[in-house]
Amino acid sequence: MDLTESILERNGCTLHYWIGGKVGAPLVIFSHGATIDHHEWDATLPIVGEHFFILAWDMRGHGLSRPAMFHLDDTVADLLALIDQLGVRKATLVGHSMGGNVNQEFAFRHSERVQALAMLDCTWNFKPLSASDKFWLRLATPIFRLYPYKTLIDQSVRVSATSKESQEALRKATRLLSKEEYVHVLMDATHCLREEPDYKITQPLLLMMGDKEATGNIRDAMPLWAKHDGVELIVIPNAKHCANLDQPEIFHRTLLEFLQHSVK
Repeated sequence: MDLTESILERNGCTLHYWIGGKVGAPLVIFSHGATIDHHEWDATLPIVGEHFFILAWDMRGHGLSRPAMFHLDDTVADLLALIDQLGVRKATLVGHSMGGNVNQEFAFRHSERVQALAMLDCTWNFKPLSASDKFWLRLATPIFRLYPYKTLIDQSVRVSATSKESQEALRKATRLLSKEEYVHVLMDATHCLREEPDYKITQPLLLMMGDKEATGNIRDAMPLWAKHDGVELIVIPNAKHCANLDQPEIFHRTLLEFLQHSVK
C-alpha cells in the first residue's frame, strides 16, 4: 500500500506521519510503543487500509520525529493537532504499549474527538497504584541508569517479541535513541498514571494482551481495566509484549472485526 509521508511542525518538533488507505472512510490512527516507531505497524496498515483511512506517526522523540524530547502533554496535543490537520472531527485510536497510554490520556481530555479505541499490551492509566507499583516507579530511573545501554535494549527486546526478525526490528528502532532519551521516554510516560475511580471509557473499546506479557504491571492491570470498563480482554496465545508482531494473523483478525463492527 502506498502511504504519503507528511510533516507537521509542532512545538519544537518536526512530526513525521504517514497517511493512506480508503479515502473518505473513517480515520484510524496507529500509535506505536515506547522507544520504537511507526514501522511496528508495517504489516497492519495495508490490511486496515483496505477498509479505512489510516494514519501512522512517529511520536515526538521517536523515529524520524527527532531531535526532540518526548513529553506526554506535548504528545497528546500533537495527536489533536494531527486530527485537526486532516480536518476530521473524530478518529479511532489504535495504540500499543505507550501508544495506548497516550490514547487513553487523549480520550480522557478530548472524549468528543474519539470514535473508538483499541489497546494492545498497555497498562491502564487510571489503575489505583499499589504500594509495590509506587516503590518500583521510584526505583526505576536509578536502576535504568545503572544498566549498560546494550543490556537495557537486549532485555527489552527479549521480553517484547519472540522471533529474531521482530527483535531485530525493535532493536534497530531503539538504537536511534541515546540512553538518556531512552530513560527519559520510559519515565515521562509514567506521568499518565493516576487514579480516576469514576472515569470509564464510553466509546467502543477493544483490549488485547499477549499471554506471555511480562512488562511492567500490564499483566495485572489489563484484566482489572477490562472489568472496570465492562469489556472483554482478548488474550492472544503464544505472544509476548508485541503481540501484533508475534501473532499477526490473530491480532489483525481481532482488530479488523472490532473496527468493522464499531466504526461507521
